Amino acid sequence: MKFLLDMPLSPLTAQWLTERGHDAVHAFSLGLDRAPDRELLARAASEGRIVITADTDFPHLLALSGETAPGVILFRGGDYTQQETEGLLSRVLETVAEETLARSICVVDRRRIRCRPLPVG
Repeated sequence: MKFLLDMPLSPLTAQWLTERGHDAVHAFSLGLDRAPDRELLARAASEGRIVITADTDFPHLLALSGETAPGVILFRGGDYTQQETEGLLSRVLETVAEETLARSICVVDRRRIRCRPLPVG
């Protein structure tokens, strides 16, 4: 799978995903560390990437736009350590189909994963 990680997440998570066979890039490595969220969404959509973030603006922007991509994995419920983030992300990748991730907003917390298909509304 292809991912674009937003600034709230560590670049080490992109490396972790790459080591597991995924195509993962961090916003910082693309020079998008100060880019507006809309620009990150557009970049992810154009490259077929799923956004991974802890920023609640992404689902809001997707809901307003009516777009069907990119998919978003949103970490909610507090600050996560690197190990917690990767453990939760492993759970997402093991339990949610790639097609669902690519066309949904999946909200992840310590207890559950909830996916809502795009477009929202």
